Amino acid sequence: MNKWNKVVLPAVVLTAVLAAGGSILSANAEQSDGTINKGVYIGDVDVSGMTKDQAEEAVKGEVAKMESASITLQVGTDTATATAGELGAKWANTDVVEQALELGKAGNLIKRYKENKDLQHEPAKFELEYTADASTARNYVETKCKVFEKEAQEGSLTRENGEFEVVPGVIGQKINVEDSVYAITNYMNSDFKGESGTVTLSVNQDKPKFSDEELSKVEDVLGTYTTYYGSTTGRNQNVERGAELLNGHLLYPGESFSVTDAVVPFNAENGYEMAPSYESGRVVDSYGGGICQVSTTLYNALLLAELDVTERSNHTMIVTYVEPSMDAAIAEGLMDLVFVNNTDAPIYLAGSAYGGELTFTIYGHETRPADRVLEYVSETVKTFSAEGVALYANPNQNVGYLQQTQSALTGKEAKLWKYVTENGETTKTQVNSSYYQAAPLGYEVGTATADPNQAAAISNAIAANDLNAVQAAISGAASTPQTQPASEPQTPSTDPNQTPTTDAPQTEPNQTPSDPQTPPDPNQPPVTEAPQPDANGQPPIEAPTDPNTANGAAQ
Repeated sequence: MNKWNKVVLPAVVLTAVLAAGGSILSANAEQSDGTINKGVYIGDVDVSGMTKDQAEEAVKGEVAKMESASITLQVGTDTATATAGELGAKWANTDVVEQALELGKAGNLIKRYKENKDLQHEPAKFELEYTADASTARNYVETKCKVFEKEAQEGSLTRENGEFEVVPGVIGQKINVEDSVYAITNYMNSDFKGESGTVTLSVNQDKPKFSDEELSKVEDVLGTYTTYYGSTTGRNQNVERGAELLNGHLLYPGESFSVTDAVVPFNAENGYEMAPSYESGRVVDSYGGGICQVSTTLYNALLLAELDVTERSNHTMIVTYVEPSMDAAIAEGLMDLVFVNNTDAPIYLAGSAYGGELTFTIYGHETRPADRVLEYVSETVKTFSAEGVALYANPNQNVGYLQQTQSALTGKEAKLWKYVTENGETTKTQVNSSYYQAAPLGYEVGTATADPNQAAAISNAIAANDLNAVQAAISGAASTPQTQPASEPQTPSTDPNQTPTTDAPQTEPNQTPSDPQTPPDPNQPPVTEAPQPDANGQPPIEAPTDPNTANGAAQ
């Protein structure tokens, strides 16, 4: 046999084999007819014999079930439940229907033949793949999971029987949003199979700013001060209520404290009663009258503790329970006593009012030298008196009623000085300056009358503060019904050259004087400078305890 025959014979044999098997190949490697082969699944959906559109609709139903799958979010010790759809889960491999359609019906003859033979032995399953939209996941974490955040609770102090007890702080938790969003999207991309599951969110501890050990430093008396009260039942109640509301406050280093915010509102619902207070240069009854003795007593304790007083106002007229420039008036919405804890440890305010003694003590961590001597001295720079009298109409009393309601008050300009002695050297610093208005004798005049001429005469006399004209108008009436017999102007209850009380009497005759001004204990700590008057050198106008009343302040 020649060489050509040797080559041609195998070729002829191969051709014969292919020809014989042609019918088989054609039967098992047909081109696509637009439907999916039998035995093909996408996820758990049997898409055999379906067109592309039919398969897509069927798979969308499976995706909808996936979106409703329950996902548990572990947030520290708390849990939240969301659907996969709420977390932004979505179908990722949307081209899987096209892949299923091409299985056994696309590609070269050999590829199609093999895929169809495989389908005869075992079904083919295309897995659904999922991902998560990060912005949707972030929105869910920020709006739904933030409720599980817990603020750290600072520790506190309680004081019983003269001893402090530390109430430990509580560690809180904060959600790390970025790390939590990553945990959700990573789970959806890698582990989610369309069924329920659990994702642990990233949580950071939120620790209290100050430790229990720092609270235990609060054991030293930084400053203490006492004034004495004893007047009307209403005023006594207001003093005691104010001390109660301020007692027990704890301030951490750097924190600011508003006395007014702590004691308002001045009304019956908050435990206050009507009592004398300053208003527009006169003494009137208002809710909370007497509260300024509370703020004043605390102010002096703050001075001795040398805390940073950032806001302080004096009264418009002099008070008697402390020396000039040692007072601190407050009024809702108008005046305040504000201070900052400028020490290295928490401070505790202890206030008590009982039996006519009002005391505030500042506890903290003492760091000042033991031999440091501190003293505050009030200096009266100028005194002056008001001329004449002040007349006030009382329409509820008949003409003929004339009653002294206020003693004359001496006006003063005063300064408060701070003396500190250390290592044998004494320094002198001005703490504040104060201006107190003078006030004349005050009378209420009855104005109720049926006689228009007499009413006009009385009204004109009051407007002119003319007491003689008032008396003349009263005397000129032929007959004036009176609720109370008219009285001659009363002699001032105090020497015009002295400073009379501007409040209701502070003590009963048999009680301790209203303010025995004991010099500060040399062993007590010092004081920070209080704010100066405004640019005009005047203190703020006094304000009433009632924010609807202008130009007054509680005593």
